[in-house]
Amino acid sequence: MLISAFHLLQRFMTEITEAPRTWRGILKQLGPGLIISANIVGSGELIVTTKLGADVGFILLWFIILGCVIKVFVQLELGRYAISKGKTTLQAMNTVPGPKFVVSWLVWLWSLMWAAIFFQLSGMVGGIAQVLGLAGSNLSHTILAILITGSCAALLWVGRYKFIQNFSTFTVAAFSIFTVFAVFSLYWTDYGITGAQLGAGLSFQLTDDFLIAFAAFGVIGVGASELIYYPYWCLEKGYGRYVGPDDGSEAWINRAKGWIRVMKYDALLSLVIYTGATIAFYLLGAAVLHGKSLEVTNENLMVSLSNIYSTSFGSVGLWVFIVGAIVVLYSTIFISTASNGRLAADFLNLLSIVKQDTEAKRAKTIRIACVVLPALYCIFYLSIRKPVTLVTIGAVAQALMLPFLSFAALYFLYKQTHVKLRPKVSWIVFLWISAMLMTSVGIFQITKEFQKFFL
Repeated sequence: MLISAFHLLQRFMTEITEAPRTWRGILKQLGPGLIISANIVGSGELIVTTKLGADVGFILLWFIILGCVIKVFVQLELGRYAISKGKTTLQAMNTVPGPKFVVSWLVWLWSLMWAAIFFQLSGMVGGIAQVLGLAGSNLSHTILAILITGSCAALLWVGRYKFIQNFSTFTVAAFSIFTVFAVFSLYWTDYGITGAQLGAGLSFQLTDDFLIAFAAFGVIGVGASELIYYPYWCLEKGYGRYVGPDDGSEAWINRAKGWIRVMKYDALLSLVIYTGATIAFYLLGAAVLHGKSLEVTNENLMVSLSNIYSTSFGSVGLWVFIVGAIVVLYSTIFISTASNGRLAADFLNLLSIVKQDTEAKRAKTIRIACVVLPALYCIFYLSIRKPVTLVTIGAVAQALMLPFLSFAALYFLYKQTHVKLRPKVSWIVFLWISAMLMTSVGIFQITKEFQKFFL
């Protein structure tokens, strides 16, 4: 036991690496943000964000931008903790003070949101099935759902996820760029976006029915699930190992600061990508679908969404939408399953249900989880068969989780982060603003639903 521990420590120490300082060196170390960017575009932007634009028009453009930007401060704080402590998100959440039954109350609260995400991902399975039907497939939705989730499980079981992640990241980026071009192409149609419409979208108005907007807030940009996923991918990339254990030295402080700096560039690059994509999807929904008075429902989800491309590019745009939607939704299911597999393994370990005292045991647990989870998505979708409703359930659950994650980020900053690793005062101010806005949106929606139910 002592020998194996010694070899483990020796291996850990040999991986300690100074953070790169040149642009080329930093670019080589980027990755976690690109992975979650591929996850983000399918989870909220294509369905929930576009539906919001279709429902309310341009008036919530400011809300969409705000929802993308403010969460990055919480994201980076959770990443800072993971890098400096070498702990996963659930391990970190388990240290938050409060009632504890085996694990922290916050971990149990997260487990409820995690279960709701299964609905969201099962809705995406239905979305892919609808797209394949739009492409001319005669297979039943049952067979398509089994093929979609089965192929995802098989790829993850054999360990091909790295290639798929890289491929999906590139394809989602390409699809997002095409979406931005689609917005500009509207100027040559009857649905070109005017300055007055953009002005209305930035006038800080709200709608009477805030549910879809609230759901969108939960998933646009970095949703609650991506906030939780991100530290896992930072650790898998090696940021925590490269920093090494805290030995109290100035060298450790400098290494930690260097890798936190790399993480900031990684997160800010992904912020640019997903914010641009989110705004583009929202504007297309507002200009085309709202302009044509087309509703996005469970039955006509993909037929309605295809209009945002066919209006700009004709029949070619329709096929770009079909290919792009399949890739975007499938990559989201794939990457979410890879992420949720890691969370499942971590959760079972915290509960002492499946002990993972070696890397091999952890890897085996993740592989099994990556087979079980797609099977659950398939069952959920075939039981309900309402993709918009399923995605919305997961999105609302994520939005409700955001205030608690922001509270956790503040707790980590003030109680557990090394004093010398704390950010500047200006950054802390933005973190507080981010936390208060996330909490305010949650309270606002809960209050409105309470009023509707009791008044």
